[in-house]
Amino acid sequence: MEKRVLVAVALSFLVLFGYQALFKPKTPPRRTPPAASQGAPATGTAAQAPGGSAAQGSAPGVAAAAGEAPGQPSAPAAQPLVADSAEREIVVETQLYRVVFANRGARVTSWTLKKYQDLQTKAPLDLVPRGLPGDSVRPFELRVDDDTVNARMKGALFKPDEAAAQGRVDATKGAQTVTFTYGEAGLEVRKVFTFEPNTYLVRFDADVTAGGRALNPSIHWGPGLGDLRPGGSSYEQKPQGMVFRPDEVDRINAGEVEKGQAVQEGPFQAAGVDDLYFITLALPVRPIRVQYEPVVVPAADNNPKHALPYMAWSVRQAQSPEGLRFYVGPKDFDTLKAVHPRLVKAINFGILDWLAVPLLDALNWIHRYVGNYGWAILILTVLINLLMFPLRHKSMVSMRKMQAIQPEVKAIQERYKALKATDPERQKMNTELMNLYRERGVNPASGCVPMILTFPVLFAFYALLSQAIEMRGAPFILWIHDLSKHDPYYVTPLMMGASQVWQSRMTPAGGDPMQQKMMMMMPVIFTFMFLWAPSGLVLYWFSSNLLAIGQQYLTNHLAGPPPKPGKVPAAPNAPAAIPSPAPPVARRKKK
Repeated sequence: MEKRVLVAVALSFLVLFGYQALFKPKTPPRRTPPAASQGAPATGTAAQAPGGSAAQGSAPGVAAAAGEAPGQPSAPAAQPLVADSAEREIVVETQLYRVVFANRGARVTSWTLKKYQDLQTKAPLDLVPRGLPGDSVRPFELRVDDDTVNARMKGALFKPDEAAAQGRVDATKGAQTVTFTYGEAGLEVRKVFTFEPNTYLVRFDADVTAGGRALNPSIHWGPGLGDLRPGGSSYEQKPQGMVFRPDEVDRINAGEVEKGQAVQEGPFQAAGVDDLYFITLALPVRPIRVQYEPVVVPAADNNPKHALPYMAWSVRQAQSPEGLRFYVGPKDFDTLKAVHPRLVKAINFGILDWLAVPLLDALNWIHRYVGNYGWAILILTVLINLLMFPLRHKSMVSMRKMQAIQPEVKAIQERYKALKATDPERQKMNTELMNLYRERGVNPASGCVPMILTFPVLFAFYALLSQAIEMRGAPFILWIHDLSKHDPYYVTPLMMGASQVWQSRMTPAGGDPMQQKMMMMMPVIFTFMFLWAPSGLVLYWFSSNLLAIGQQYLTNHLAGPPPKPGKVPAAPNAPAAIPSPAPPVARRKKK
């Protein structure tokens, strides 16, 4: 029975790791955001750059506003009546982030988070990717169904309000509103941003009027997010779309977009794009239409392996963008929960989130005292193993009893091996086995059930350490400077593999040659899989192995030497071996 448990544990983790390796999102076709697809969308078509509204197939209430017909001739270009005199930047500072606007198009060129570093440059993390082509879509770019209007809005020099005219707005002590306006004959555009000092929420309002008609624009974010690292690990989640439906959360990667899920419409609670640790979300007050498009940006060295797969997206709210809020920031559990309790589903803890969340709270509580997440992982691992000690101890004792009677079990099975499974006499074998278990006080399930009960904790802790933003950039000791990245010298994975070998040697694999080979190969397979796993995850698994080994020694000491196997008397009704009939003797014919 103990062999089955070990095989079940090994296969469970093989499935867990193998799923990430074999079913990674498909890499979208290598495509640089050109002006044709990322600049002005094709008029009136369904296949537009993200956020461009389709003339056909749009959900009621999310389609273009009345009077905004695709292909409608726009007012001719004229001398601007309201515009800035020259290109410049406007910087907005809050306690949590710093936003840089370009007045040309009133678009965001940089959105840096003050509390999080770029793990390569060590500078504050910019969620707007670096190295994008100059004609790429930038956050809060507006689009309507008229190409000419789009081109005029993108090239217009918006005039900032008086508070932003000096080039800097201080929103660190109180809420601040920044307004950009542009006007010329036949076109009026206004963008209003409201920033608060200590939240990642931003309110956005916009008005577009062309030819005297109010238009309902889509709001584009463009490619994101900017936290990708060239040649990143397969454990890192690439940017993907996310839609919060009333009853579930849909995640839309590049593969789903290629299968026809690029456009999503409905009364969603939120929609946007996230990567492993950060997210941009629109929080609508009306039904919305959100559109996604995978965009691969080539690396500066033109190495295809270093190309970065982003996800561009846009959103159009029914009627107008009035009062549309955006969350731009980390996937921190408490921060998301403060905005809306459902937003914590953005952290992909899986089906065991009900257990991963308390574990995360416990990890953060320990960290407040020790100040190091590496030590916090070790302490929490010890506490978890102490709580599971009774279950594991009972399981190990039951396994030892099962090992002690294995020769007798095999002897009984040997006597009945000549019978087919459908033979009624076969039932006598099961009766003898149950009598043997009863006489020796062994429950066949008592070795498996306690161990199986510990699996949810193992998987929940695995999900926690793989997803929690607390691990990002968190140092441990010596050469481990980031618990979210793999060990650069592969020391901890090799130590983990050695502990796995030690543990497997302590548990005999039985007489089945196939099982013996599997148990010998499992440490090698696990070591290989953990080479590129996050250091925090390897640290947890290694410490768990050491604690399990220590518990095995303790159990052996408390339980004493295993009992000597006894003999099973021959069953009175045991079927005797049926001799095979002798071959017929050929008779000689008489002459």
